[in-house]
Amino acid sequence: MSPAVQEATAAPAQSYDLDQYRPGRTISDWEPENELFWQSTGRKVALRNLWIAVPALLVAFVVWQVWSVTATNLTDVGFTFSTSQLFWLTAIPGLTGGTARIFYTFLGPKIGQRTFTALSTVVLIVPLIWLGFAIQDTSTSYGVMAMIAALCGIGGANFSSSLANIGFFFPKREKGNATGINGGLGNLGVSVVQLLTPIVITSSVIAIGSGQHNAKTGNTVFLQNAAFLWVPVLIVLAAVAWFGQNNLKTASTSFAQQKIIFKRKHNWLMTWLYVGTFGSFIGFAAALPMLIKTTFPDYPVATYAWMGPALGALARWAGGWIADKFGGARVTILSFVGMAASIIGVINFLPTGGGSGNFWGFFLCFLSAFFFSGIGNGSTFRQIPVIFRNQHLKGLTEGTPEYTKALKQTEMESGAVTGFTAAIAAYGFFFIPALFANFAVTSAMWGFVGFYVSCMVVTWWFYARRGAESPS
Repeated sequence: MSPAVQEATAAPAQSYDLDQYRPGRTISDWEPENELFWQSTGRKVALRNLWIAVPALLVAFVVWQVWSVTATNLTDVGFTFSTSQLFWLTAIPGLTGGTARIFYTFLGPKIGQRTFTALSTVVLIVPLIWLGFAIQDTSTSYGVMAMIAALCGIGGANFSSSLANIGFFFPKREKGNATGINGGLGNLGVSVVQLLTPIVITSSVIAIGSGQHNAKTGNTVFLQNAAFLWVPVLIVLAAVAWFGQNNLKTASTSFAQQKIIFKRKHNWLMTWLYVGTFGSFIGFAAALPMLIKTTFPDYPVATYAWMGPALGALARWAGGWIADKFGGARVTILSFVGMAASIIGVINFLPTGGGSGNFWGFFLCFLSAFFFSGIGNGSTFRQIPVIFRNQHLKGLTEGTPEYTKALKQTEMESGAVTGFTAAIAAYGFFFIPALFANFAVTSAMWGFVGFYVSCMVVTWWFYARRGAESPS
């Protein structure tokens, strides 16, 4: 940057009211692409908002996924639900989570990061308290359990608002890494709940209420701990968000402005691809505990189920970084090839014809599927801002009023598309367990392979091949 340009960009920064950047304030002046502003003020504010958002999103994922583990314990303590009903209990939060994400996508930027994070976090206390009491009574009806599962699904909606809001805080060159950290570490909530739940339900020290007799092990367990444990955590995180984050006035946009994305072809194409990556990740995470319990009952769910989601969440972070180096479209194609090959491996190791199958082959192939889904999660989110910058800024000269206006439009549309694709992909949480509840596991798996092939074709044609419409 030349000295003249530096002076021009630095001058406005000197007139900013620095008090607006303090925790808990609404920010009116925000220029992350201004290097001097970013280094002097913007970076530390953005990072503070990011690192408050991460644990809040992680625990929201815990609430969203709490049924994936809870359902595997219900029949052991006296509930008389069928295997199909248990799969449906793990699927229902995906239906409500995906639907709520659509609303959260457009509400989040309008309300602001601070306000929305605090409110969307504290409301999750309600279904957890209800679950904690309901699960202590084996006469609780299936309908009530389904209603609680639906309310827990709202926790999954926080992802869309969180990523849409956080993206506004960072400059173009750091968006991929920031959303990768937020999304990847937030996704770890899936593993946290699957890892900690089997541990905390055995503790009488933190239990509120009576224990339940586990007919399978002969021990007393406290299933309510899986819900009650997170209530004080949610209260603290909501308070930290309220007093520590900021709302960005410059990011506030109405639904009337954001709805333009429904006319954008690449919104729908990237939604298709993200359904393949994140939809698979969250759907497999929800279904795997019950799949292990019903297909390989000799292997403990608690020991193995959390590993896949953990690997996928960490791979998401890596996927964004790799995509920055080698191109998002190339990495996305690689992820779908890997996922298809992994699921074919899973199919080959499933029990067939009266055989017992091969658990280790099944499990390692599932780990591979989680890994490649995480890589794809990171690379697809890297593609979105690149695609929309190419669409809106093509032929414009940087620094002109037209360029500035187009850049703002790009930021708004990229954020909205990011949230919307995440909303639709969340339905994978519902459809994958639902498929396992209603169809043969092998048939469902072959359906996934076919879908991944379609995703490879879409990515190659529109984004990866020479002469593609929007290389990304």
